[in-house]
Amino acid sequence: MEKVNISEKFSLFSDYWSPKIAGEINDMHVKFAKLKGEFIWHKHEHEDEMFLVIKGKLLIKFRDKDVHLEEGEFMIVPKGVEHLPIAKEEAHVIFFEPKSTVNTGEEVNERTVSKLPSL
Repeated sequence: MEKVNISEKFSLFSDYWSPKIAGEINDMHVKFAKLKGEFIWHKHEHEDEMFLVIKGKLLIKFRDKDVHLEEGEFMIVPKGVEHLPIAKEEAHVIFFEPKSTVNTGEEVNERTVSKLPSL
């Protein structure tokens, strides 16, 4: 049992779109990631995904609408829903996801992070 300083953890890395494990709860990972630019369209067939914006802004595009998240806001993307995260400027985001969640969903490509480092 240790407390986590969110700002301190985000200061430990600078790469974008590469989640880091900051904690575990039940069968879930608490992941920290810095986002900048556009990711890829993807979906998670079997897992819901929660985005919590700590710093900056995040746009999540869906096929039928766009959702803008500000600091202190979160959104849960249900399993099976295709989405495209975009951060025009650097954003710090915490994800709450099942341990089985792959960052690119069913799509495996050069942006897939298969082994997540811990902070």
